[in-house]
Amino acid sequence: MSLGVDALRDAEPEAVAIAEQPVRQRRRRVRRPVADDASQRGITTVRNARTPWARWSRRVVYGALLAGLVVAALGPLLWLAKSAITPTQDTLRQPMALFPHGTDWTNLKTAWVDVQLDRYFLNTLIIAAGSWACQMVVATTGGFVLSVLRPRYAKVLNAMVLVTLFVPAVVLLVPLYLTVLDVPVIHRSFINSWWGVILPAGASAFNVVLVTRFFDSLPREVFEAARVDGAGPWRLFWSVVLPMSRPVLGVVSVFAVLAAWKDFVWPLLVLPDPVKQPLSVRLPTLQPIIELDVFLAALLISTAVPLVIFLVFQRLFLRSGELGGAIKG
Repeated sequence: MSLGVDALRDAEPEAVAIAEQPVRQRRRRVRRPVADDASQRGITTVRNARTPWARWSRRVVYGALLAGLVVAALGPLLWLAKSAITPTQDTLRQPMALFPHGTDWTNLKTAWVDVQLDRYFLNTLIIAAGSWACQMVVATTGGFVLSVLRPRYAKVLNAMVLVTLFVPAVVLLVPLYLTVLDVPVIHRSFINSWWGVILPAGASAFNVVLVTRFFDSLPREVFEAARVDGAGPWRLFWSVVLPMSRPVLGVVSVFAVLAAWKDFVWPLLVLPDPVKQPLSVRLPTLQPIIELDVFLAALLISTAVPLVIFLVFQRLFLRSGELGGAIKG
């Protein structure tokens, strides 16, 4: 017993000295063992992954993958831009060469004026704008009813909307064409009319589901506060829900414009008159009768517009800073 007391007294100064050391210095002495069990191992162990060689090799691999993805994504577009201002013979003989005999910028003017690309471009803008407006009205009002108002039959409507997502679009071509051929109630044909392309575009169950899910994530306290202040359904929809939903409205807008811009089968069926056809329908028809360089220039013009629209407005569409301000207010 006395030996234990003597040992405790001898160790007392050392314990006091350790206690008086700074906390950081004591923490430095404690070294936790690096976990290196089989459950945390990948291609290399955790210990080897921290070596300079492993870090350098990871950076090389990530850089190579990024470069490959950039080439795969931008390569065809860059080649199209190069070929659009290159003579036809150079494109056919040396398709991968970079302007072997100079450039030919008149291809763009010829495609815009002689091929009457301006007319088909205007048709495409009208169809895209109309389809966008129709889809926005249906998606926002449908999502507002299913998510915010929530009537008793909301679950039934939501299930019916989800069921339509499992129906292939090809199956709907014949009944939809018969409907457009003789529209119920008004008994009028929308064949060879832009309404025949714009109105069916609004029946997008995907957009309704997307907007509904976003409305479900909005804070209900804001809706209750608006109702307490005397806001009705229309006021709640226009002044509260829509300003808080700018991110999802931007996403739906991008989807709607791009889908209308690249749609081919349905405008081909509904618009037999070449004067009213969009670019997606008219350009394949003109391919056999125009030069290759002019055709590639027309493709460049038709492709560049949606890319420019997305690049210019992506921050406005996809930013979500307004949501936090609306909740705080």
